[in-house]
Amino acid sequence: MNWASLGSEFSSPAFWLSVLQIIWINVLLSGDNAVVIAMACRGLPHRQRMGGMILGAGLAVVLRIVFTGVVASLLLLPYLKLVGGLVLFYIAAKLLVPDPPDESESEAVQHLWRAVRIVAVADIIMSLDNVIAIAAAANGDMVLLVLGLAVSIPLIVAGAALIAALLERFPIFVWAGSALLGWIAGQVIATDPVVHGYLVHAYDVPLARTVEYASAAAGAVLVLIAGGLWRQAKRESAV
Repeated sequence: MNWASLGSEFSSPAFWLSVLQIIWINVLLSGDNAVVIAMACRGLPHRQRMGGMILGAGLAVVLRIVFTGVVASLLLLPYLKLVGGLVLFYIAAKLLVPDPPDESESEAVQHLWRAVRIVAVADIIMSLDNVIAIAAAANGDMVLLVLGLAVSIPLIVAGAALIAALLERFPIFVWAGSALLGWIAGQVIATDPVVHGYLVHAYDVPLARTVEYASAAAGAVLVLIAGGLWRQAKRESAV
């Protein structure tokens, strides 16, 4: 590592301007990720909730850094977004189903890591498109990319903590959050290269856009139905 060149990079105003740009882009594009973090961690005990949010956001950022270099080619792979959308749909419905209270320390730890895994998987799926903007701002500079994304972690965690507080006080927002994730899942499925390519080839771009919105709306509605039925079935089995 050339420490002299690294030091000169840190002293460059352009470098820090780019860092701020990456932070700003990441925070703007991570609103839905903050919802996932808040919803996945809302069932954790208060003493673990902040730790779960930090771990989830941190792991998501690490994975985002890893995938930034290959995301442009990943977006072109057929069926990737289709599968990802279905996984996100499952996650959105699952988040409507309350977990039973932890009866031991080992159960609490398992609950924590389950929440972290949900955050990481959902972030990968939802960030496939967003990472392109971050990669463009970094312009191939890994130091810039890592620093910008790392500094944005506390901002995302703060947003998730605020959303978690709202979820605890107003349970209706839990349903709204799942509907949002269902909407995103529908969009992800409709923009898969295979699905989108077929619609554009068979019809035209405006119709493909209409189908994308219809798929997103259907995803939101179906998540609420599936999650509601799953939630009811779990409550009846617990009686």
